[in-house]
Amino acid sequence: MKNFKSAIGGMSLVLATAVLPLQAHGQAGDWPNKPITMVVPFPAGGATDIVGRIVAKQLSDSLGRPVVVENRGGANATIGMQYVANAKPDGYTILYNTSSLSLSPALYKGLSFDPVKSFDPVSTTAAVPMVLMVNNDLPVKTIQEFVQYAKKQDGRLNYASSGNGNVTHLAGFLFNRGVGISAEHVPYKGTAPALVDLVGGQTHYMIGTLNDALPLIKAGRVKALAVTTPARVGILPDLPTVSETVIKGFDLSAWQGVMTPAGVPPAILDKLNAAVLDALKSDDMKKQETEEGTVIMGSSRQDYRKFIRDQIDYWQAAVREAGVKQG
Repeated sequence: MKNFKSAIGGMSLVLATAVLPLQAHGQAGDWPNKPITMVVPFPAGGATDIVGRIVAKQLSDSLGRPVVVENRGGANATIGMQYVANAKPDGYTILYNTSSLSLSPALYKGLSFDPVKSFDPVSTTAAVPMVLMVNNDLPVKTIQEFVQYAKKQDGRLNYASSGNGNVTHLAGFLFNRGVGISAEHVPYKGTAPALVDLVGGQTHYMIGTLNDALPLIKAGRVKALAVTTPARVGILPDLPTVSETVIKGFDLSAWQGVMTPAGVPPAILDKLNAAVLDALKSDDMKKQETEEGTVIMGSSRQDYRKFIRDQIDYWQAAVREAGVKQG
C-alpha cells in the first residue's frame, strides 16, 4: 500500500513553522469584501462537516468576512463537488473536499468535472484516522485473534461500510486482502446506519473513521481492535495499529482539504492558503486533535496538487482490485 505519510512528506506541515502574514502572499485586491460560501459535500453533523465547520469559523476570523457552510451531500460527495466546479471562480465559493475527490474518477462514468482540472487546490487541512471495530459478540479481544477467527469462518463473516466504493468499503477490502480473509461486503447509505447494525450484530466488523466511532468505543458498544494510521493515536494510546500487528506498512486515513473552482486568481489562492494555514493553528483545531484523534495537516498549493494526483492513481488501482463497477 502506498504509504500515506510518505505521500505527504513533502508538504510544509504548518504547525512546525510560523505562518507568513496574509499580506505577504501578494495583493488580492479587495477580496474578500462579502461572505464566502464553503460547500461541504456531505450531510450536516458528520465527521467531515464537523471539521469543516471548525475550519470555516477560523477562516472567518482570519479573513474578516463570514465563511458560511453549505451542505450539499449525495452520490459520494460528487453533487457538492460538481456544484463548486461549476461555480464562478472569484474566491467566494470554496470546497471542503475529502479523499472522495480522488475516488470519484474510478467510481463514476461521465463525471461533469475533472478532479484535477476543474479545481484549484488550496491546502490540505486534516486526516481522520480509521479504526477496525468488531461486534461485541465476536469471541475475540485482539486484532490477531480476529484474523485467526475470520480465517476459520471461511467467508461467513460480513463487513459493513458507509457506501459501496467509498473509503470505508475500500479500507475493509484492502485489510481483508492484506491478512488473507474473505468476507461479504454490506454497504449502507451512510455511516450512522452502518454503525447501528454493527452494534446490533447484523454485521460483524467495519473499518470506519475514528471520530464517528469514538462515542461507541468509549461506551463499550463495539470492540476497537486497531487503527489504520502508521502511529498510534493519542486519544487511544493503548490501541495498536494494523501496521504493528498484522500488515506491516498498512497506512490509511480519510484526508480533507480546501479547494476552489479552477481559474481563481493566484493572489486570492495565496491569500486563502495563508488563511487556511492560520486556521489550522487555532485552539479549536488543536482540541479536535486531542479529543477526536484528528491529525492536523496543512500544505502549499503545489504540494496539495501533487498529492491529489498521487491519490487518484492509488485509488483507481484499489477500486479495480476490489471489483467495484463504475456507476
